[in-house]
Amino acid sequence: MGKNYKMVAKTLYGFEDILEKEVRQLGGMHVKKGVRSVSFEGDKGFMYKANLCLRTAIKILKPIREFKVFNEQDLYDRIYEIAWENYMDANQTLAIHATVFSDYFNHDKFIALKSKDAIVDRFRNRTGNRPNIDLRFPDLQIHIHIQRNHCTVSLDSSGRSLHQRGYKTATNIAPINEVLAAGMILQSGWDGKGDFMDPMCGSGTILIEAAMIACNIPPNIHRPEFAFEKWRDYDQDLFDLIVDSSLNKTREFHYTIYGIDKAPSAVRKALDNVRNAKLEDYIRVEKGDFFKSQKQNKGPLHMVCNPPYGERLAILDMETFYENIGNTLKKAYTNTNAWFLTSNMEALKHVGLRPSRKIKMFNGQLESRLVNYKIYAGSKKAKFQQDKL
Repeated sequence: MGKNYKMVAKTLYGFEDILEKEVRQLGGMHVKKGVRSVSFEGDKGFMYKANLCLRTAIKILKPIREFKVFNEQDLYDRIYEIAWENYMDANQTLAIHATVFSDYFNHDKFIALKSKDAIVDRFRNRTGNRPNIDLRFPDLQIHIHIQRNHCTVSLDSSGRSLHQRGYKTATNIAPINEVLAAGMILQSGWDGKGDFMDPMCGSGTILIEAAMIACNIPPNIHRPEFAFEKWRDYDQDLFDLIVDSSLNKTREFHYTIYGIDKAPSAVRKALDNVRNAKLEDYIRVEKGDFFKSQKQNKGPLHMVCNPPYGERLAILDMETFYENIGNTLKKAYTNTNAWFLTSNMEALKHVGLRPSRKIKMFNGQLESRLVNYKIYAGSKKAKFQQDKL
């Protein structure tokens, strides 16, 4: 389809392995894991596909220049030298985002401002006109990354963070990030070959992401736009081909995905979001109290949940709340593979079950753990003995 070039997919802490696997399965070449990122090579069509299909990516960046910088004049000069007229016109708009990890520079916004000055000055000196800044709907989005004295200038092909899938119009007080939800589900090993439950489903994000994984639906199929659609070399026919090809790879799901929540408002919001995602045929949401519920199927159940931590949603007695989680799992949810994300490590001790796994990740700024409880029918020893027969 065209020439291959390097790209970088940004992600959340702890999701590097999952994203690396996603990129490889999608067909990326020369895949290399970094810190909160995965680099790879592909052509223009693969860039479109990466934005559309990667579940744990936040941004897809296309580096266009790398150089050394030691002071603000170095930065200005190197940015000025880039042929920005190849990427935009003087009457268009731009936005610049900078991240800095350096002893030479210590202010992201200053780096963005200095870079903007260099780009604007180049256009003004060459054409007499200058592009304007538009932080909301720019024609070109630029990313500046400085690590010590190494600067990478990239074009942001995504625009708004890829966690903004486009299906969520209603949220609760503490909504979970869609990329975080997808990463949790993938970390849990969910493969769509059984029933799935979120016992405190809120606005339904985990349910929707689980259904899209089970049906192999591209996560950003409902997104209204990507930044690359404003690029000079944007190919609408190629993008349409990528979309059609991705949709042709969807699959049927023959089990049940269901969620419950105590709050009627949360149930209404979840149902709205499920309809927006066009997944009503696969997801059921009902009002209910997990602590008074029973497992609805006889077979194995895969459970993923983001319960309140006491940070943004107040729980008067967190210790009792987490104790009730453990008691409910033991009494009413045998043959369940349960995964919970929490940042409340003290309350977690009161679940009363020994976790099979603990995976470190972040929910926003909160350091958290994704913990796994395997609830067997009978004792774990009896389960292992049965497996050996």
